[in-house]
Amino acid sequence: MKLNLGCGHSRMDGFVNVDKFPSPACDEIVDLESLPWPWLDSSVDEVVLCHVLEHLGADTPVYLGIIKELWRVCRDGALILISVPHPNHDHFLWDPTHVRPITWEGLRMFDQERNREWIAAGSPMTPLGLHVGVNFRLEHVQFILDEPWASRERDKTIPPDELQFAMKHYHNVISEMIIRWRAVKP
Repeated sequence: MKLNLGCGHSRMDGFVNVDKFPSPACDEIVDLESLPWPWLDSSVDEVVLCHVLEHLGADTPVYLGIIKELWRVCRDGALILISVPHPNHDHFLWDPTHVRPITWEGLRMFDQERNREWIAAGSPMTPLGLHVGVNFRLEHVQFILDEPWASRERDKTIPPDELQFAMKHYHNVISEMIIRWRAVKP
């Protein structure tokens, strides 16, 4: 099974299209903050969360519950594709329904291998994967640049180190992140 969670009006063929609100694109009406989810353990091969995760889990226990449910329903090796607005971009800040900034660094906190490395090194990082009982591996992050940064990168008129500095320190450089996350189960 493949899930398109928070599908809105964007139907994906070959997926179960799920949203809290009815629409012609929606196959199932599910409030993703109401736990547990209606799908069986280890029944999902792929999940798409396209501009959804930033709308969920304003309260930390609810957010962690969503992460636990995502891990529960995914099979070992299931792919989770997450698209979110970058938290340092106006697109994230303007929308009052955006309740939680999602970062690739934050998602790496659910990687138990990384958690064990932190513990061994005496790091102050919170080993969320171990605490919550989930394990996800971050595979790839794609940054979608806003203008004029995208044009400057494409035209090679900005040195890579300058662009990296801007991405880390300036507002409205990265508009969106597309993240490949993978469920790891014993």
